[in-house]
Amino acid sequence: MPLINVKIIEDVFTEAQKAEMVTKLTDAMVSIEGENMRSVTWVVVEEVKSGDWGIGGKPLTTADVKALAAG
Repeated sequence: MPLINVKIIEDVFTEAQKAEMVTKLTDAMVSIEGENMRSVTWVVVEEVKSGDWGIGGKPLTTADVKALAAG
């Protein structure tokens, strides 16, 4: 029974995008483990507070991620 844990910074993704993550990650696991495992494949999307995630010794904020995504 696989558990996929996804951590994202709060307020970056919409509810629809998070639902799409759950669907697509489940589909990816089922493609590996077989359709019979779909009902026991768990996906947890956890939002981390803006600034509570650090990369390279610096806090990462919601604004930083949105700016990165915008190019």
